[in-house]
Amino acid sequence: MDSVRTCLGCRARADRSSLLRLVARDGVVVADQSATLPGRGAWVHPTVQCVEASVKRKAFGRAFRSSVTVDTVQLLADGGVSTRLHEEQAD
Repeated sequence: MDSVRTCLGCRARADRSSLLRLVARDGVVVADQSATLPGRGAWVHPTVQCVEASVKRKAFGRAFRSSVTVDTVQLLADGGVSTRLHEEQAD
């Protein structure tokens, strides 16, 4: 059984294998595709909609418990984020 995490963007619960882990490194949010970087992690569906919703809701600062800079363009490129909707949103 895979661990269940909550997406920062849509607040839906999903298996961690279907989410992208993000970490704060030197005050900047970066994608952790292998889920092995040290530090506090936050989880988001790998879709543009969920990443943008996370930024709009200012969820990264709360998740990391510090002020962080979010470079959305770099995050989307590094994380392999797709433009498709995830399954829970498509229904």
